[in-house]
Amino acid sequence: MSYRAEFRCIAGCAGAYPLDQVIYRCPTCGDLLEVVHDLEALRAVSAAQWKRLFGERFRSVDEPWGSGVWGKHEWVAPQLDPANIVSMLEGGTHLMKVPAYAQEIGLGDVRVKQCGTSHSGSFKDLGMTVLVSMVKQMIARGRPIRAIACASTGDTSAALAAYAAAAGIRAVVILPRGKISTAQLVQPLATGALVLAIDTDFDGCMKLVQELATKEGVYLANSMNSLRLEGQKTVAIEIAQQLGWKVPDWVVIPGGNLGNVSALGAGFELMLELGLVDKRPRICVAQAAHASPLHASFTHDWAALEPVKAKQTLASAIQIGNPVSFKKAVRALQKFEGVVEVATEAELADASARADRSGLFTCPHTGVALAALEKLAARGVITADQRAVVISTASGLKFTDFKVGYHEGKLAEVPQPRFRNTPVELPDRYDAVRDALLRGLDR
Repeated sequence: MSYRAEFRCIAGCAGAYPLDQVIYRCPTCGDLLEVVHDLEALRAVSAAQWKRLFGERFRSVDEPWGSGVWGKHEWVAPQLDPANIVSMLEGGTHLMKVPAYAQEIGLGDVRVKQCGTSHSGSFKDLGMTVLVSMVKQMIARGRPIRAIACASTGDTSAALAAYAAAAGIRAVVILPRGKISTAQLVQPLATGALVLAIDTDFDGCMKLVQELATKEGVYLANSMNSLRLEGQKTVAIEIAQQLGWKVPDWVVIPGGNLGNVSALGAGFELMLELGLVDKRPRICVAQAAHASPLHASFTHDWAALEPVKAKQTLASAIQIGNPVSFKKAVRALQKFEGVVEVATEAELADASARADRSGLFTCPHTGVALAALEKLAARGVITADQRAVVISTASGLKFTDFKVGYHEGKLAEVPQPRFRNTPVELPDRYDAVRDALLRGLDR
């Protein structure tokens, strides 16, 4: 069976463009593009057959099909030659039940999709394997691409640098100086990327990298490039697969540049179109209160985007005031009965710490999503009889300063951490240790 996919304008302008063409926006109207698949060809295979095929590949040792992305090759980038796939067994991440946390916030079934357990520690791997693989194929076929470049607040740069290094392609990372964690900064440095730290914010970095992509022969790797979203949509497919091809009632996902929101919607929509699921979930996008232009639009009946100057937030990866994928996100949320919620700095930090007590180790961005979940539960928007999935976008190990600062009470943004936990310092005496043990266990 021959499957095909191509770029088309999200506004419906005429024209279709191959996935290996260097193009990021519609040449007619300037809007973003999206990847459109040949649904008739995909429908030639029954839903039961797709489920069986995906089940056989899921977490298998047969490379690259054991990848959570490339196990869905026909639904992602069907014209990509498998010989050009650059994979690090991304995806296939755990959908973790957190019953104690769910009970504490008044819900019945809450699960956390652990995207941060992927190779570079975030869900960005899912999109970058697709983009870098396609660039590898483009270079092999003679396209003059000097490097792949991205603007980043951390996780995108780590994923790009790792996959580009594996492919033997130069990576260029443009990031806001002093505004990402040390762990995030060291990842692209360690894998040999050219890292440019600029005295601006993410939105300023984004302007620069778009200009470089236009003038200097580098390929743009940010989420305005829809190749990235094709990999990221497999999160939705994995969630349904891990739930026995059932769709949760709610999915809560943190949002900054908003590409992940439209990717999530695209995954669920494709499954619905091909008969693998029978309904859409509702989607909540969670934003940090210091960087929440989508929430402002939502509260004004989906008003046009008004870019803001994002304030500093503990959730640094979503500190974005002018999201590139705004239109795509709104379209997805309208289709999925979506809502947008915000979290203050104290709310995101406390939610992250509360969830950690169920065995998680969450990043601050996941904390934003968890805080949104808690607020929706408190208002009765999400109820105890509904199943909710929270997308954890990155590993908490990238944000140890955030964790240490919280439990040491040193985060200026969180003057009274509700779930602070500190070591009990004791002399080297059995009675002191015993007394502390008994006091601690009785709490």
